[in-house]
Amino acid sequence: MINVYEQVDQNKRRSLFIIVIFIAFIVFVTWTLSMAFGYGLDMVGFALIFAGVMSFASYWYGDKIILTISGAKPANRKDFFNFYTVTENLCLGADMPMPKLFVIDDTAPNAFATGRDPQHAVVCATTGLLSKLSRTELEGVVAHELSHVRNYDTRLMAIVAILVGMLALLADWLIRGSLFRGNRDNREERGNMGAILFLIGIILAILSPIIAQLIQLAISRRREFLADASGVLITKYPEGLISALEKISADQEPLEAANRATAHLYIVNPFKGKNISSLFNTHPPIQERIKALKEME
Repeated sequence: MINVYEQVDQNKRRSLFIIVIFIAFIVFVTWTLSMAFGYGLDMVGFALIFAGVMSFASYWYGDKIILTISGAKPANRKDFFNFYTVTENLCLGADMPMPKLFVIDDTAPNAFATGRDPQHAVVCATTGLLSKLSRTELEGVVAHELSHVRNYDTRLMAIVAILVGMLALLADWLIRGSLFRGNRDNREERGNMGAILFLIGIILAILSPIIAQLIQLAISRRREFLADASGVLITKYPEGLISALEKISADQEPLEAANRATAHLYIVNPFKGKNISSLFNTHPPIQERIKALKEME
């Protein structure tokens, strides 16, 4: 059995390892596609600049976009007393700035956090979560979301999502560009090796967005484990979060406000249907999360 501090350190190391692999994969794919389609290293520089611009936009405006498409409304102390005071007390105990609070009018219980840093953070909960959980369970959920903010998961996942989208867009651009430029003559000039490299580029252009998405989902699942462990450090009471996870996952009502772009943000997968493979899950299985929580001292 490991204690909660060891669990946090372990999850941080695993997350860092996955992120390094993801960055290396992005660089490798960009370089390979550029060479395969005859663009040279200039395209690598363009891709890095493009990724930087998109990441900058996501950094500043991602939270506003997410709240708008989710239909979230600001929550005040008077109307959502438990939500407000629970968050306020946890922030005082954790020495964190008080995030802005938002509510989604939906009876399905769920919650998420967003924002570029602890000074510009948002914690959002559904009305279903606020009505169906006890105060102790709500503390577990809010502590989990505050941990996402404190660990900068909200910034990380926004940038990762942009990079995945950028890679898919870049692959499409390179394929279309190679056809438009008539790279067939260039391939003939380079001989059989050029043709083989072009074929590899086509295959990689098709598979790389899928692989990148799988890496994104792996990062998302690992950060959920980290937020669970970090949340327990705030509340010092894992049973509250365990009970909340059991209750939320047992509720079979789908969250209408969620979509594929925002699903990974929520504390529990908002889509109640079964996925084809665990590789494509946005969240770790609830049983594994509860098991990890129960193993903490």
